[in-house]
Amino acid sequence: MLESQWPRIPTADPASDLAPFFERVDFPYYLLTVRAPDEEMSGCLAGFVTQCSIDPPNFVACISRLNHTFGVALRSAAMGLHLLGEDQVEMARLFAEQTGDVVDKFADVDWRIGTTGAPLLAEVSLALEGTILGHFSVGDHEAFLVRAVRAVAGPGRGLLTHRTSPRLHPAHPATS
Repeated sequence: MLESQWPRIPTADPASDLAPFFERVDFPYYLLTVRAPDEEMSGCLAGFVTQCSIDPPNFVACISRLNHTFGVALRSAAMGLHLLGEDQVEMARLFAEQTGDVVDKFADVDWRIGTTGAPLLAEVSLALEGTILGHFSVGDHEAFLVRAVRAVAGPGRGLLTHRTSPRLHPAHPATS
């Protein structure tokens, strides 16, 4: 169905109608990393990532269109999906509160190129790399369908989630 065919549904006031849901829901934070053919790299903190198929092992990773990583992801063939340990708040801050428009986020972290060409961070709890199969609009974010290829465990322990992390201040707004 084309986006223009979807019925327009009024947005609920999050302060009243949806607050009970959002006060309870929790999700892990992921660091998404991409590398374009011209070798430009980018990465961002993302909360909207989920496995969407068992066989084949596919994931959906959503990136705000306002984020620097979005433009690089459009030109990339692969993506790294990284889970952070509960004590890796500083790495979360780097990828959330700095923008690749201004800062080389990879300058201060240990990383390597994976088998798919995606940059993989070495000091996380888990790094998963996959090929980007396509992308589509899901509102104010773009969803990238990623076929998992390989996962590598790292030294990070536990899991940094929305609820367990301190308040982070995004370098770009999530929506316009």
